[in-house]
Amino acid sequence: MSIATLILQAARRLPDNPAVTDVHGTTTYAAFADRAARMAGGLRARGIPPGGRVVLYMENTGAFFESLLACWIAGLCAVPVNAKLHPREVAGIAADAGAELLFTTPGLADAMAAEAQGVAGLREMVCAGMAGYARLAAADPIDPPDAAPDTLAWLFYTSGTTGKPKGAMLSHRNLLAMSLAYYADIDPVDARDAHIACAPVSHGAGLYALPFLLKGGHQIVLPGFDVEDVLEALTRYENVSLFAAPTMLTRLINHPATLTADLANLKTIYYGGAPMYVADLKQALRVLGPKLCQIYGQGESPMTITALPKGLHVDAAGHPAAEEVLASCGFPRSGQEVRVVDQEGRDLPPGEVGEVITRGDCVMGGYWNNPAGTAAALRGGWLYTGDVGSLDARGYLVLRDRSKDLIISGGSNIYPREVEEVLLRHEGVLEVSVIGAPHPDWGEEVVAFVVSRPGARVDAGALDQLCLDNIARFKRPKRYRFEDVLPKNNYGKILKTELRRRLADEAGGVS
Repeated sequence: MSIATLILQAARRLPDNPAVTDVHGTTTYAAFADRAARMAGGLRARGIPPGGRVVLYMENTGAFFESLLACWIAGLCAVPVNAKLHPREVAGIAADAGAELLFTTPGLADAMAAEAQGVAGLREMVCAGMAGYARLAAADPIDPPDAAPDTLAWLFYTSGTTGKPKGAMLSHRNLLAMSLAYYADIDPVDARDAHIACAPVSHGAGLYALPFLLKGGHQIVLPGFDVEDVLEALTRYENVSLFAAPTMLTRLINHPATLTADLANLKTIYYGGAPMYVADLKQALRVLGPKLCQIYGQGESPMTITALPKGLHVDAAGHPAAEEVLASCGFPRSGQEVRVVDQEGRDLPPGEVGEVITRGDCVMGGYWNNPAGTAAALRGGWLYTGDVGSLDARGYLVLRDRSKDLIISGGSNIYPREVEEVLLRHEGVLEVSVIGAPHPDWGEEVVAFVVSRPGARVDAGALDQLCLDNIARFKRPKRYRFEDVLPKNNYGKILKTELRRRLADEAGGVS
């Protein structure tokens, strides 16, 4: 049984319902299913063998979803990649995956064409809206194969900010488990629901489109994240949910138009992918109301490890441990187990910090063509996430940082997020990122990169005092760097690697 079979069931049941809306218009479920089945027939006619990999290097568009469904109906594995990647990076992923065909969109096609020619085994590049794409959609339709649940469905390539991207192998079973956990932990969904995809559809926004497609919900595909576009969509569609990285959520709640917008149609914003600081979260609750759900996951366990449900965001207001609840990323998702372990894989007691590991039906089968990476990440049936955190006595997970971001100064561990949370209490601070810099005596010293709110004046003395009032003296930054913006990757995560590089360059190359 494949995800395609289940989506086609919804299309048969709700043929006249809107399936996908983008800048080109709205497609009903009947038309969506028919085009995907015909494209699948065209893919099969090209001789791509079952399980063959197809790269989806596409801007946010409805064509992404019909191409994705076509791959699955044809019994192929989709390899979605971020439209913001350089074509050379995409070529590297296509080569690693052994891709046989690449879908793209007009805004990317010209730059990708030259790089695609150098990928061995890549038969064809097909651009949405062009003649080759139209020929695929004119083929005879086919039915999806009777696929085993563990058949490979999606190769999720890591962002690669610290090394070569790795392809997490996600099966149809993984994607179904992810979708069922959405219904159990975040929201029930039916054909009256709409889902806005305004983040890259190659990652979280695309993955969590699946719970809506499986239930006949409406996909609203925006070209990108624009606050005014999102607010306009909220005036047109009911029961709207969307994914937002914390940087997106911060932009939304700080935009003047949001303060006067009608948010009655907003059902849920599920946020994750990077730390959401308590100060920002409190402001978001004030602006948006009780419509926030935090998710913690990885491509290796797609969007599904822990969650802090909407109800706990609300109840935390009067909870004696409200700060701790909001600072956590919730408790294990339905069907998932979560532990925090030491370097030998032994469970740590509540409150002690170690590596977060998880297991369940969402966890990947391994990394594509990478046995060493698989062996390091999957041990004894558990996914070792590389994230550092602690569990409290009730099972709530508090993430500290990636293990590589831990600062060790004078033999003491310092977790950047703890310092960042304190600095963000200053009303003039918009963003902050804390890293460790080499120090001849202490090993590392704490450096804070700070972005002030427009018109605000923030000085190092005030920030220093804020730290001294709230955390141990050794944890406070020894240096403050005031910046206009912080470097981010394509998914809105602050690039601490780039901040470290800047400091190393200034120090004459010391790393």
